Amino acid sequence: MPLILLIDGYNLLWACGKQGSEQASAADEAREALIARLSLYSQRKGHPVTVVFDAWREPTGLEHQENRTGVRVVFTKRGERADQVIQRLAREYGRACAVVSSDLEIIQTAKSHGAFVMKSHEFKVKLESPGNAEKHAGKFVATSPPGVKLEEESPPARLDKKGNPRKLPKTVRNRNRQLRGF
Repeated sequence: MPLILLIDGYNLLWACGKQGSEQASAADEAREALIARLSLYSQRKGHPVTVVFDAWREPTGLEHQENRTGVRVVFTKRGERADQVIQRLAREYGRACAVVSSDLEIIQTAKSHGAFVMKSHEFKVKLESPGNAEKHAGKFVATSPPGVKLEEESPPARLDKKGNPRKLPKTVRNRNRQLRGF
């Protein structure tokens, strides 16, 4: 069964460079474009996608959900943040979900309930490039846009490591394996 993707909508828009503007129509257009891209991603990868947006300005004051072309869109109720809804859903789904957010509070809650966590800029790379893992000499080589560092590029955590010095630590290898599924 594929993992359910829980996405912090405005956090991902911010990572994609679509900062909130003064005009509500521009924000609506950016949100609709993101939903369309997530729909294509969901169809391509087969992961059910739930994207959560803050709707604290809504006059109704009630949380409401819509299903748009295969993407479940959740707008929070008045006085509730998207962070709280994502945390609630991460507790509900546990290991059956992956959370996309750069918010540390959401990340800690999701990890504590066994969910896989991707930061928004990591998922942005997956979302923007349809074939971001190229097959190269029998191995997968992850590609990234300039300025975005992948896990393999980070310096080793310990210099007194035992074993093969060229092999990445097991936690990094496991994380990279999980990221390849997206």
